[in-house]
Amino acid sequence: MDQIESKIVRKLPDILMNDWKNIFLSELGELYFESIQEKLDEKMQTEEVFPPRESIFQAFNLCSFADTQVVIIGQDPYHGKGQAHGLCFSVPQGMSIPPSLRNIKKELHLDLDAFLINEDGDLSPWAKQGVLLLNSILTVSEAKPGSHEDLGWQQLTSLAIEKISEEKEHVVFLLWGNFAQKLAKNVDSQKHLLLYSSHPSPLSANRGGWFGNKVFSKANDYLIAHRKKAINWL
Repeated sequence: MDQIESKIVRKLPDILMNDWKNIFLSELGELYFESIQEKLDEKMQTEEVFPPRESIFQAFNLCSFADTQVVIIGQDPYHGKGQAHGLCFSVPQGMSIPPSLRNIKKELHLDLDAFLINEDGDLSPWAKQGVLLLNSILTVSEAKPGSHEDLGWQQLTSLAIEKISEEKEHVVFLLWGNFAQKLAKNVDSQKHLLLYSSHPSPLSANRGGWFGNKVFSKANDYLIAHRKKAINWL
């Protein structure tokens, strides 16, 4: 019981640590957000929920609104024990690299013609350079992919994307697969760069459209052209 109680001590707004709290200020008091907290607390009393509560907003905490210059959109967190830590496609240091992330690493090698690719699955260094690694659904129950689809997270994460589109300029959106492409359908393509490709999952990637897409070098070319700092993807 002590372990369960420790998971529900802090309210979700208290976990946001930077300027995203101001971006979401009007949302954090809305009924739908209170409903997310209530439903999440209920699930945490009966199920193992990922990522840990303190990491639910890790994508925002490691990549402030002001610093955001690339957005990568995932669907929901990894549902295996120890895998999810609040960043889409990423796993904590030392964890085995999942298949989709393995294909991301392969494309990095092809795209950047790099001899050495960091074999660690932790993408936190990307986030700290301004890459928002955003899952549309921020939590999941163990071994149940898509299980928190009805909590209401999409309303909050869609707002984040809208705010980036409206209030920033020259952001790169890497849209991998149909889910991400639908979520970013309202991004202003006159102000930002939208790079479409298939999803890096093995089933999708092996059908074509992932390997050789060169999204990482294209993103950097665009950032440099608009006097922004390139991302060190390696």
